[in-house]
Order: sequence, then C-alpha cells, then structure tokens
Amino acid sequence: MNGRTVRTTRRWATVAVFATMVAACGCARHRGTHHAGPYIDPGIAQTIEGIWAIDNHAHPVLAPPEDATDREFDALPVESLEPESEPPAYRDDFPRLADAWKALWGFEARPPLDAAGLQRLNAARERVKAREGENFPAWVLDQARIGTQVANRVAMGLGVEPPRFRWVPYVDTLLFPLDNSGLAAATPDQKEFFPLEDKVRARYLKEAGLKAVPATLDAYLSEVVAPTLERQRAGGAIAVKFEVAYLRSFDFGDPPQDRAAKVYARWARGGVPDDADYKVLQDFLFRYIAMDCGRLGMAVHLHTMAGDGSYFGVAGVNPLLLEPLFNDARLRKTNFVLLHGGWPYERETAALLEKPNVYADISSQDLLMTPRTQASWLREWLEWEPEKVLFGSDGYPFSEEMGWPEATWIASSNGREALGIALTGMLADGEISRERASEIARLVLRGNAERLYRFQGAK
Repeated sequence: MNGRTVRTTRRWATVAVFATMVAACGCARHRGTHHAGPYIDPGIAQTIEGIWAIDNHAHPVLAPPEDATDREFDALPVESLEPESEPPAYRDDFPRLADAWKALWGFEARPPLDAAGLQRLNAARERVKAREGENFPAWVLDQARIGTQVANRVAMGLGVEPPRFRWVPYVDTLLFPLDNSGLAAATPDQKEFFPLEDKVRARYLKEAGLKAVPATLDAYLSEVVAPTLERQRAGGAIAVKFEVAYLRSFDFGDPPQDRAAKVYARWARGGVPDDADYKVLQDFLFRYIAMDCGRLGMAVHLHTMAGDGSYFGVAGVNPLLLEPLFNDARLRKTNFVLLHGGWPYERETAALLEKPNVYADISSQDLLMTPRTQASWLREWLEWEPEKVLFGSDGYPFSEEMGWPEATWIASSNGREALGIALTGMLADGEISRERASEIARLVLRGNAERLYRFQGAK
C-alpha cells in the first residue's frame, strides 16, 4: 500500500530558480528557503534538472469533476485503520508543503493551516483545476518534470490515460478466492482489508461472467485468473501490483499443483479454511500468477517497505524472503520490482538487485526521507547495480494538506536531489566520470524503466 497514510482530519523552487541558483553560487543546494542542503555538482544538477522522468509508482487521481468521487486510486485505502505514529512527512506541519503549495498553486503560507487557511488553499487548487480541466493530471506531471507516471489503480479513467499515464492494476484478491472471514479476524487491520479484497474479487468475477468462484482449482485458473490477467494486459497494463505485505508475509512456499487443488476443492464448497491449508493455496497461486505475468510480458510490482496500520508485520516484508522466487528458473521470464526499495531492508534490496529479473524503485522514500538520508543507500545501490534502480514518487492523496499533486511534486524534488548528492559523491571520490554520472542519472530517471517496460517515455 505504497508506504503512506491517509488522514481525514487534516518543487523544489521552480526549475528555472534551481538553474539560476546553480549558476549564481557554483553549487546546488536544497530547494526551498527553509534550510540549506548538501553540495551537488552543478553539472550533475543541470543534467538531472533537464531529464523528464518516468515515475515508476504513484496513485494519481482522476481529472475533475470525477476527482471528487474517485476511490479507485487504491485497492486498500487505510483511512479507517486504528491510529499509528506518523513520520513528519505525513503531518500537517511538514515544511516542504509550503514549497509545493507555492509551486503548484501560487499559494503562500507556512504549515500548519487553520480552517480558513485550508479554505484558501482549496480555492487556489480549484482555480487551477478549472483552468486545466481534463488536462489537470498531465499538468501536475509537467510541474514535477515527469513525462510518464505509472498509475497503480484499480482502473484508469478521465485524464489518467496513456501516454502520460501507464496502468498497473491490483491482483492480491486472486490469492484469496475462499472464505476470508478467518483471515479478517486476525487483526483490526485485516478486518478492514479483506472485505475490500472481496469487493475487488467480486468485480473480477463479474468481468469473467461469473457470480462465484468455480468448484475446482483448474477451473479457477482457466476461468478467473488467466482471463483477468489477459484482460488487464489487453487494457494496457504494463505490470500488476501485489499489496500482499499488508495481508501476509513474504514466506511463499512452492507446493505442487495437486496439493493446492485438494485444498481448493476442500474449501470451495464452503467453510472457513484453516491457516495452514489456505497458505498452501496462496503460495501456489502467487507463483502461478507471477509465471503467467512473465508469459504476458507484465512485470510484478511488490510493496516492500514497512507499511501503514499499527499491526503491519515489518519482519514479514524483508525482501530476502522472496529470494526463492527470484531463484526459481520457472520465473526468470518474470521481472519483479521492489517498490519503495524495501526500507528498512535497503542493503538486502541492493544484494537482490544482482538477480537478473529484480529491480527496485525509490518511491515513497523520496517523500518520507530527507534527500541526504536517502542518498546514502541510493549511492550504495548505484555503486552496485545502477541499471536496476528506478525513480518513483508514490504520489497519493494522503491528506487534505498533501494531495497527490503535492506528494508527486515533493517526491520528485527530493528524489532528484538525493540522486544528485549520490552522484556528486561518486564523482568526487573518483568512482565515476562526469559522462558516467550523466548516464546513470538518465538511467535512473527514465532509461531503466524504458528498458524494463519496453516503451518510450513521454516528453
């Protein structure tokens, strides 16, 4: 679920300003006026500034007027979960909000805002939306210098369409075809999540012309799983997304199909499957879906980061638990993308990038972490496997103060700065040439994604 928390209660300075700053002082520093950041080589800063990025992961909202009722930007929104401790980037006094508000809406104020301030902010937003209309989502990308944004949504819609947006739908529900009431009883978070998964499953069954899951596993695979993936691919999907870390751990076994078929047949007739039986079926289905995605040419995206909700299992999201999957010869035609870089397991993520079919992005990290902090492990990734690292934002409607435009803008600013810090350090230490630094910048911001997904980014 994208490493973000929704709260119901509550660009860098423009590219031109950034370029002027570089020319004036001979160095690049943190955008905005609230503090000075680390040194960035001016040539590297200029290169990064000029690249229109491919954003590997975000949750854009539809264009007005459909934005007001759009809920398909996530299969598992978390606004109704029990409260948890919030990192500063999710709080209503986050300083970078002021930079984003000014850059996007021309609204000048320091957070937090009172009720009257929120009203003025929303009025400024509405003026831009009215001016841009259906083009509003693409306009947001322009402000963040993003050519193409990969949209993780249940379905695409008004203004969120190719070529500026590319689709990644959800497939977690395909892992849980049986009675999920037992799983829903595990924690208060699961109580909220599994009814939402059941809702998505009902949608997929209806699209398959069914009212209920078939009686046998073979029929479920041929009548539900394969057709759903094929419809998504035909609808433009370049990958599928698993939020499974919110629902169970990454310890996927490798049971034979006949064993999974017996479990399915036993419980498809009714009743609540026991945990051990149900895990066998889920484990088989995960490998089957991943293998079919490889056949169809779609990547598999996985949430790999400590997530939201006060019951999230952080130990279960360790990406090393996925290594048996990456080492499975049957899955070598399937490309896996570790969204959010696996934090707090960044070094484990770096090691896994040696697998020929594993990539990682920096989405959400560039919103939640400062550029200086993120640059430390980003540099390690770039020293290890620079052709496997992807830019991403995790732009999402987090709160009234930080909608998906603000989140996209802030993450793009921070991510570019972190990349600049990392490359500047590598250049200063003689690890790379200036030409190689420029090459790596383009790879991270768009080239790696273009190769992975086999499309040319917009802009």
